[in-house]
Amino acid sequence: MASVEQFSSETEQRLDVLVARQLGVTRSFAQKLIREGRVTLERASFAPAKPSYTPAAGEKIFVSIPPPETLEIEPEDVPFEVVHEDDYLLVVDKPAGLVVHPSPGHWKGTLVHGLLFRYPKLGPFNNISRPGIVHRLDASTSGLMLVARKQKTMEPLQQAFAERRVEKKYIALVHGSFARPEGVIEGPIGRSPQNRLKMAVVEGGRPSVTEYRVLWSRNEYSLVVCKPLTGRTHQIRVHMSAFSHPLAGDTLYGGRAPGGLARVFLHSWRLAFAHPVTGRPMSFTSRLPGELLPICTT
Repeated sequence: MASVEQFSSETEQRLDVLVARQLGVTRSFAQKLIREGRVTLERASFAPAKPSYTPAAGEKIFVSIPPPETLEIEPEDVPFEVVHEDDYLLVVDKPAGLVVHPSPGHWKGTLVHGLLFRYPKLGPFNNISRPGIVHRLDASTSGLMLVARKQKTMEPLQQAFAERRVEKKYIALVHGSFARPEGVIEGPIGRSPQNRLKMAVVEGGRPSVTEYRVLWSRNEYSLVVCKPLTGRTHQIRVHMSAFSHPLAGDTLYGGRAPGGLARVFLHSWRLAFAHPVTGRPMSFTSRLPGELLPICTT
């Protein structure tokens, strides 16, 4: 059953902007509601409403909100650890091998399936009951991920990532030793012209910056902390490979697998951010998983 929201315009602004801000949905979804005739105005002469219409200050607006749709996904009990949860967000610790989103070849057993199983009332986001995946990790990468539980926290968290107000640090084992114990790698990243399955540092790619700090170097490998300042696909893997330090186990980008390692040695170790509702500083760390520890001690 649809619910009806009623509010008045406090300032003169476009109807789609006003509805989006009032309901906490995206502007595109607000436009969809308006075009479907779900938004009516106090001044009947302006029906049906248009997204570009600017209500007068104080004009009453009525929005009929349809029941939240559900994703056609059967929730599954997928193993992952929850490091923190409150009414607005989750911090989860994803194991390596777990795909985040359903995709061709991975229609079952993803993190999204597991989140829907544990938290059936997530969202809604743009009127769809689903998890709010703020950022992603590659299937082969383990560690911390941030998930929004409500629409009102999804967009502030996405904005915090875009504005580099979320600190992300990864631990990686890479080939070779470094001339300097810490530094910055800059190189624009785009789709590889030689292999469309890969990303690469290419002319015309998106600006990308990764800071690194070496923890130790021995036996032709270095353990490093990587801090990506931008969020490009495969960023750490691409930057390290482009500068002759491919990640251990990363066969896609030229890395070898020491000691029978069956995954890429990349772990989302630390997340720090301000809570989008309370503003409270929050920080979390994740221990290296068991399959990575023996490689660090040999």
